[in-house]
Amino acid sequence: MHGAPVATSASDRTAQEPPRGAAPVAPSRDRGLHRLLDGRRDPHILAAVLFVAYAVVSIGRYLRLGTSSWDLGIFEQAVRAYAHFQVPVVDLKGPGANVLGDHFSPVTALLAPIYRLFPSPVTLLVAQAALLALSAIPVTRAAARLLGRRRGLALGVAYGLSWGIQRAVDFDFHEICFAVPLIAFSLEALLRQRWRASLYWALPLVLVKEDLGLTLAALALVVALRSRTSSRRTALCALGVAGFGVLATVVTMTLVIPAFNTTDVYDYWSKVSDSSGPFDGLDTKLRTLGWLLIPTTGLLALRSPLLVIVVPTLGWRFFSSDPHHWGTEWHYSAVLMPVVVLALADALASARHSARPWLRSYALHLPTAVVSAALALTTTLPLGALTESAAYSVPARVSAIDGLLGRIPDGATVESNIGPISRLTSRCRVFWVTNTRGVTPDFIALDNSSGRYEDPVGYAHELHPRAGYVVVGSAQGYVVLGRER
Repeated sequence: MHGAPVATSASDRTAQEPPRGAAPVAPSRDRGLHRLLDGRRDPHILAAVLFVAYAVVSIGRYLRLGTSSWDLGIFEQAVRAYAHFQVPVVDLKGPGANVLGDHFSPVTALLAPIYRLFPSPVTLLVAQAALLALSAIPVTRAAARLLGRRRGLALGVAYGLSWGIQRAVDFDFHEICFAVPLIAFSLEALLRQRWRASLYWALPLVLVKEDLGLTLAALALVVALRSRTSSRRTALCALGVAGFGVLATVVTMTLVIPAFNTTDVYDYWSKVSDSSGPFDGLDTKLRTLGWLLIPTTGLLALRSPLLVIVVPTLGWRFFSSDPHHWGTEWHYSAVLMPVVVLALADALASARHSARPWLRSYALHLPTAVVSAALALTTTLPLGALTESAAYSVPARVSAIDGLLGRIPDGATVESNIGPISRLTSRCRVFWVTNTRGVTPDFIALDNSSGRYEDPVGYAHELHPRAGYVVVGSAQGYVVLGRER
C-alpha cells in the first residue's frame, strides 16, 4: 500500500550505512555531482562556453576597428531610436529613412531596454553572441535525446563551431540572430512530437525578417507531414500556419514595407528581377551546397524531411543577382545551421536501425567525423583567432583613431564611410558618405587608410559645394573635417 512502512533487516541496514570511520557524504554535493554527470547540464555548459567565445571574437573585432560593413551602425541607429521611444529612423539609409521600409525586423526593439542602460554597439554584439549561443541548448538537447549523451554532445559542439554560425559571429550584428534560436527550439519540439510548441516557437519568425515567413511555412509543412497519422486536427492546424507564413511574407513585401519606404516599393525586388536565374554563379552556389551538406552532415541529412526547411532561404539567395548571397561568407547561412544539424540527428536516429550494415556503421561513426571536421575547419574560421595573442590586445593605432573621433562632439551630424560609423552612431547623427540628400553635416569622418581620397578637403567640396570644410585632425589614415562657420 502507498505510504506503508517497509521493514528492513539488520543486514540491509548495515549495507545502507557507511563503513566506520568513513567520511559522511554530503547529500547536496552528491546530488549536484550526479546532475552534472548525467548530462542534463551539458547543453547549458556548452552554450556558456560558446557565448564567451562568440563575444570575445565579435567584441575584439569591434575594438580593433575590424568592422567591415555598415550594418552594425544601421542596427544601432534603429535600436537607439526604439530605446528612446522614437520611430526607428536610420539616417545611414538616407536622412529620415524608417528602417521598417528596408527590412521588416521589429524584433530588434526587444534590445531597446538593454541598450537604454548600455548605449553602445557592444551591447548589440553581446546580445547576438548570447542568442546564437542559446540556440546550442535545444540543438544539443534534441541530439542527445535521439542519439545518447556522447553523440548528442558531439553534434552540439559541431553545431556551435559550424561555419554558418561562425560567419554570423564575424559579421558584426544582424537581426537573424533572433531567428536562429527560434528555429532551434521549434525543431527540438518537432522532434519530440510537441507539434503545437513547435509552431508557437516558429510563429515569431515573421517579425524577424520578411522572408522568414516562408521558413515558417516550410517548418509548418513538416509538422503537418509528421503529425498527420497521430492527430489530423494538428496537421490541419499546421497547414493553416503554413498558409499564414506565406501570406505574411506576401503582405509584408507588397504592403507593409512599401508603406514605410519613401519610394513606396520593396527595394529588394530588383535583386530578383535583375537575376539571370539559379544558374548564374552556379559554381559558387554548388560550393555553398557542398559546405552545407558535406562537412556538417556527411550528406546523411538528405534522409530527413527536416531538410526541406532550408529551401526558402536557399531559394531567394540563389535567385538573387547579388553574388554576396550565393557564397558562404557573411551571416546568411546561420539560419540554416540548426536545420541541417538537427536533420542529421533525425536521420542518424533512423539510420542506426537500418537493415543495411554499411549504413548502421556509417551512422555510428558519423557524429565523431562531423565534430572532427568542425574542429579542423575552425582553425581557418573566426573562432580560430582565439588561439592568437592578437585577439586579446588592441593596437596602438586604434587608440589614436578613437582619440581623433572623440574630437567630434556628441549630437553632431557626421557624414562617414564604414570605418568611423560604429564609433559614432551611439552619440551622433551619422549619414552614409554621398547620401546626405541635402543635409550639410557638421563633420565628415573618413577612413582614408587606402589613400583613396588624395585631397580630403577637395572631396568635401565635391560633396557639399556650398559649404567649406577644414581638416580638424588626422591619425593612422583616418581624417576628420569640420564645417567652417
